[in-house]
Amino acid sequence: MLDERAKTLLKTLVERYIADGQPVGSRTLSKASGLDLSPATIRNVMADLEELGLIASPHTSAGRIPTARGYRLFVDTMLTARPFGAADMPADMAAAGGHLQPDQPQRVIATAAHMLSNLSNFVGVVTAPRKTSVFHHIEFLRLGERRVLLILVAPDGDVQNRVIFTARDYTQSELVEATNFLNAHYAGLTIDGVRERLKREIEALRGDIATLMQAAVQAGGEALEESEDQVVVSGERNLLAVQDFNDMGSLRKMFDLFEQKTQLMRLLDVSSRAEGVRIYIGGESRVVPFEELSVVSAPYEVDGQVVGTLGVIGPTRMAYDRMIQIVDITSRLVTNALSQPR
Repeated sequence: MLDERAKTLLKTLVERYIADGQPVGSRTLSKASGLDLSPATIRNVMADLEELGLIASPHTSAGRIPTARGYRLFVDTMLTARPFGAADMPADMAAAGGHLQPDQPQRVIATAAHMLSNLSNFVGVVTAPRKTSVFHHIEFLRLGERRVLLILVAPDGDVQNRVIFTARDYTQSELVEATNFLNAHYAGLTIDGVRERLKREIEALRGDIATLMQAAVQAGGEALEESEDQVVVSGERNLLAVQDFNDMGSLRKMFDLFEQKTQLMRLLDVSSRAEGVRIYIGGESRVVPFEELSVVSAPYEVDGQVVGTLGVIGPTRMAYDRMIQIVDITSRLVTNALSQPR
């Protein structure tokens, strides 16, 4: 538990390091904190903070920098970022928000990613709205031994084909029976709805039909997920100009992250299950895979339902109050644009 003096010095150190990008020494802290403390006292407090793992001393400097744990304490207990309403929205955000027109949802998502990137000067990411995966008709066709073609037809006529591998060989008559049963009892439900009903009914179903239905649900969910571009990324090259990322090895790893959209989806999916803006700091958890990165993200809604996530990815040394403001306002702008009648 830190006393008020230690909290003030840590807050000052983090703010100075975010602003300047240079390790912060005792003399700078003494001037910037406004505390009437001797240099020796400040050095003692700094040593205590370092022992707690909140700050660290780079080898090339006598100053200190925040650790992931130090950033986390700063963000959770010392950061003051008030929510903004439409009336006091900064001019640059209001101007950018004017480009979010509801005529085409995909354009809204792409524009939002560019908006996040341009306002933050880092990387903007937005997951595409999740569709309600309803199927109108399902069919199984035997391809060969233990290979079955699954055909899913959506209400809008979209057709998804998927090859599934079964534990045993099925005759075509067995597949027809399963097809008829599934269409009679499950057509019109979402894939998630079928999955939930299966959990309740699995024991009452005959084994072969239950197995095929479970395989269909698994494959159907994957097919529907893969049928659209899930993540829009904008501004990756902004990280080339960030002083904190001058190591080419680190840059290569981060660019790999943006190319591996499945990993990005997992990262952003965490915040879709929480309300409001969330901050994830690299090095403190498995959520953010690289120590040098932080993510500020928030879910967005359509007609009151959370359907996606957006956020900013940048260095741990970022102006968190500004990023919270950017992400919060963008989330609300996207929600409003996508919830309007089209």
